[in-house]
Amino acid sequence: MAQKISFRFYNNQEVRASWNSDENTWYFSIVDIVAAITGSPRPRVYWGTLKSRLKAKGSELYSNCVQLKMPSRDGKKYNTDCIAAEHIKALVRTIPSKNADHFLDWFTYSDNSIDGQSRKKAYALWESGLMDSIEVGTTRGLQQIHAYLFGGLYDFAGQIRTVTISKGDFTFCRAQFLPQALKDIDRMADDTFDEIVAKYVEMNVAHPFMEGNGRSTRLWLDLLMKHRIGLCVDWSRIAKRDYLNAMILSATDSAPLHALLKGALTDKINDRELFLKGIDYSYYYEQEDYLP
Repeated sequence: MAQKISFRFYNNQEVRASWNSDENTWYFSIVDIVAAITGSPRPRVYWGTLKSRLKAKGSELYSNCVQLKMPSRDGKKYNTDCIAAEHIKALVRTIPSKNADHFLDWFTYSDNSIDGQSRKKAYALWESGLMDSIEVGTTRGLQQIHAYLFGGLYDFAGQIRTVTISKGDFTFCRAQFLPQALKDIDRMADDTFDEIVAKYVEMNVAHPFMEGNGRSTRLWLDLLMKHRIGLCVDWSRIAKRDYLNAMILSATDSAPLHALLKGALTDKINDRELFLKGIDYSYYYEQEDYLP
């Protein structure tokens, strides 16, 4: 079975993880954990020193470390020291930092939260092949995605909202106008990149669900691009702050969003690893910074 890599984010720091299906557990990159907790500019050196001390003491923690292939920023995979989720607490306790307890709180919460559970559903949507059964470019297709991601987590999964919602100073489409707005969006052309981005912007302004709009609509966008123009977005190439700022501006000026998406296009529409990493980044966009 192909390796499943996941990217978690602690205060904007990537923490890479690899799924072991035989043990039914995630293994996490130790260097990433060290970097996240200490903020050290040289986390590999930090971990090398700590590992030597653990080895000299005959620590059981040292024997629990394994080397797994992990992707790097240059696109290649390198052997990386990793540790199973069950040993994370023991590892963190060996790292003197005021952030240790906060990291453990985040680590415990990240998989058990609604987002954590929904993210697993998003993985399954790809792994199961169910993405191919989703209606492309329609409100109904978006409802199908939302229902799958949040079924059992929200009682309104897949249902169009009936109340008006807002975020910050911006009010999304008012509930009484939403049914007609969605019909208008369904009728929009979506054969070119420009048309697809315009449709995506309008769907964001509509914001048809009480919660989970961004996570669902980004999957909807990739599916639409895949089928119409043979491309999709490599979300890992779009910084969180740049994306959020562009989305805020898009209701009146979609040019920044247009440029961001165009610069991250790829023809790897069937690349499993790219899709799973895209899910991680999509959920990261919605994640609040976990500050001590």
